[in-house]
Amino acid sequence: MATEHTAVTVCDAGLWSAAVPLLESLVDDRVASRLTAGDATLWGADAEPEAAIRLSWTTLHKTSRPLIGEIETLRARLRSDGIDRVVLAGMGGSSLAPEVITNTEGVSLTVLDTTDPGQVADALAGDLERTVVVVSSKSGTTVETDSHRRIFEKAFADAGIDAASRFVVVTDPGSPLAELARAQGYRKVFLADPNVGGRYSALTAFGLVPAGLAGADVARLLDQAAGVAPALGADSAENPALRLAAALGAAHAGGAEKVVLADSGSGIVGFGDWAEQLIAESTGKQGTGLLPVVAEGPDAPGFADAGGDATAVAVGDAVTGAAIAVSGSLGAQLLLWEHAVAAAGRLLGINPFDQPDVEAAKRAARALLDHPDALAATGEPTKVVGPVEVYAPEGSPAEGGLADVLRKFVDAAAAAGRGYVSVQAYLDRITDASAAVLRTELARRTGSQVTFGWGPRFLHSTGQYHKGGHPNGVFLQLTGNVEEDVDVPDRPYSLGTLQLAQAIGDGQVLAETGRPVLRLHLTDRAAGLAEVVRAVQELRG
Repeated sequence: MATEHTAVTVCDAGLWSAAVPLLESLVDDRVASRLTAGDATLWGADAEPEAAIRLSWTTLHKTSRPLIGEIETLRARLRSDGIDRVVLAGMGGSSLAPEVITNTEGVSLTVLDTTDPGQVADALAGDLERTVVVVSSKSGTTVETDSHRRIFEKAFADAGIDAASRFVVVTDPGSPLAELARAQGYRKVFLADPNVGGRYSALTAFGLVPAGLAGADVARLLDQAAGVAPALGADSAENPALRLAAALGAAHAGGAEKVVLADSGSGIVGFGDWAEQLIAESTGKQGTGLLPVVAEGPDAPGFADAGGDATAVAVGDAVTGAAIAVSGSLGAQLLLWEHAVAAAGRLLGINPFDQPDVEAAKRAARALLDHPDALAATGEPTKVVGPVEVYAPEGSPAEGGLADVLRKFVDAAAAAGRGYVSVQAYLDRITDASAAVLRTELARRTGSQVTFGWGPRFLHSTGQYHKGGHPNGVFLQLTGNVEEDVDVPDRPYSLGTLQLAQAIGDGQVLAETGRPVLRLHLTDRAAGLAEVVRAVQELRG
C-alpha cells in the first residue's frame, strides 16, 4: 500500500513551543503504538471498561475490506432492478460520514437526519420506484431513524411496492433493528463491528455502505486510510496525529477551549460537520473539552478574528490566521483526526469513548411525547413580535423589541467569560437554509464564538458538549410552525410533535444545568427568519 501524504503544521510559534513538551510525553509514553495495539489503559482505570470495547476503529482500514465486494454486489443488483436512488435514514455517526464522503465524491445521497415534516415529505416525494432506503442505527432504537423507517414502509406499501425489498439495514449484531430486519425479510442486513463507537465509525459499514451504494469509491477511501496508518502508529515526533493532539492539548491548557475549523482548499466537502461530532462528543464532559466551531471559510468571523479562547484550524493549506493546518485526503484525515482526538482525550484527562450526557435530552423528549398535555402546556410566550413568538429565560424583562431580547441574551455569553452562543435550528435544513446566516451575523456582531446546528441532528453531535463541556454557553433555539405534518405510523405522535418535543426537552435539560435558553418560535418560517436576522443585524459588538 502506497504511503499517503498527510501533514500537520503548527503555524503559531508560541503554540508550537507549548505543544512540544506534550508531544514528547505522548512519544515517550508510546501512546501511538499502544493505541493501535488496542491498549485500553491509556485513559485511566475509570475509562478502561469502555475503552476495552471501543478500539477496533484503529484497524478498520484492514478489517472493513470484505465489505467492498458485498457493497458492489448489492449495488449492481439494485441497479439491475432499476433502483438507483439511495435514501439514508440515520443520525450522528450513521449519517455524517456518508454525507461528507458522497459530497466530496459528487455522488447523490439523500440524507434524512431530521424530524422536520417538510424535509421528510420532500424525500418521500422522490421517485419511490427507484428508491432504496438504508436504515442505519447502531443501537437499533434511534427514534428518528425508526420513524423514517415506518414512514417509508407505509409509503412503499401505498405505492404497491414490496417494502421489504427496498430496505437495507446497517446496525450492530443483536440489535432490535437486526432482529426486525430478519423477521421482515429486508433486502440486506450489514452488521457493523460492535467494538467501534458511532463517532469513530466512518470506515465501518455505517460509513461505507450508504456511500458505496450511492456510488462513492469506498475502496479508495480505505486505501487512503491504510496509506497513513503506519505513520499514525509510530511513536515519533513526526506522527501527524500526535502533533495535532499536542497542539490542541496545549491550546486548551492555555485557555483556548474552542477549535474553529475552516476549509482551505482541501477538496473535502463538509469535513467540519463530521469532525464536529468526533471532537465535541469525545472531549466535552466533566466540565471540560474542546468545542468545535465550523466556520464558512478562512475569512469568516470566528476564524479570521479568533481570540485567545479559540484555536483556528485550517483543513487543507496553511492560511493567514490559522494556528494549525491539517492536510491530506479524506480517508487519511478521517483516521488522522480519530487518532488525534483519542490522544487529546488522554491529555485532557477524560474518557474519549463515552457520552454520559446524551441520554438526558432523549429522556426529556420521550417524557413529553408520553404526556402530550405536558407538551401543550410548556408556557405562553414572553412576547410576540410579528411572526416570532419569544420564549425567554425566566426573569427576562418583557419590554423592548426582539433586538433588545437578543442583546440581553448574547450578553450572557460575554458575562460568562470566554462564552459562546449556540444557534440550534429545529427547521428544514433545505427549505430554511437561510437560518445558517445567523452564525456569521451573530459572530460578527458579538465577538463571541458562535456555533450553528440543525436540530435534532446536533443532539447526536455537539449535544454532549453542551451539557458536559465548559459551562459557558448560551443557547438560541429556533422552532417553527408546520404547514403539513407527517404522522408516524403505529406511533401516537407526528414528526412535527416529535420535533417540538426534542427542542423543548433539550431546552429543559440545558436550563436545569444552568445554561440560558432562548426559544424563538416562527409562526411563519420565512417571515420569522427574516425578522430574526433583522434583529441580529441591529446588534453591535
